[in-house]
Amino acid sequence: MSRSTTTEAVVLRSFRYGEADRVLHLYTLARGRVGAVAKGVRKTTSRFGGRLEPLSHVELVLHHGRGELDTVTGASLVRPHDRTRTDPYRLRVGLIGAEAMLRLFTEQEANARAFTALTRFLDALDGVTHDLPARPALDPLGLAFQLKLLWLSGYLPHLGACVECGAENGLAGFLPAAGGVVCAGCAAPGTIELSAGSLSGIAALLRAPLADAATLRLGERPARDALAVVAASYEHHGGFRLRTLSAT
Repeated sequence: MSRSTTTEAVVLRSFRYGEADRVLHLYTLARGRVGAVAKGVRKTTSRFGGRLEPLSHVELVLHHGRGELDTVTGASLVRPHDRTRTDPYRLRVGLIGAEAMLRLFTEQEANARAFTALTRFLDALDGVTHDLPARPALDPLGLAFQLKLLWLSGYLPHLGACVECGAENGLAGFLPAAGGVVCAGCAAPGTIELSAGSLSGIAALLRAPLADAATLRLGERPARDALAVVAASYEHHGGFRLRTLSAT
């Protein structure tokens, strides 16, 4: 039996389908990850207008039929995030975050904390200024968001002590196979070397509320090391790489 749900959602990705439709990858408050089709959305007369663009925060009415995809039967904007979509730097940071959501949260299972993190990330991204790293992949807000997603999905690297011997001093690197930092004596092939400043920078990214993360000044080395830890965690524990990271 078919039924409908009304829920807040963020459009993570969309692509053309047929002559006038779009398929949407959504992260919803009520059901987690959902795929849906917006029929006729590419027509100039579409009742949805520009409300279903990627990174838009919307309230949707989703009709569940017999197929794998829901159908969008109603849509209203909560926050359009036009400032992010129309600025190349912000857009690239936002697309990295959207792809991280897509790859880490794949089930139709509600996760209110993940949804809240996503909406706070996009709200904060609207206010990001340009006295920041030239590479969007090194943006502190983007890095903080990805680290928080790793935590929420159960893949957060262990950072407080050596995962092999428990030592709290002399930490020298991150070992993806062990899921955390190691001291110099426990470093093994595959260890990513980290400076003391990098470890404190990653800890600061994790502690900072997303609204404050954009103001952190990490320095290029700590930002690059944080990115290396995030990317290695994706690859080792999730078995994937983000295309948006390699593009920036």
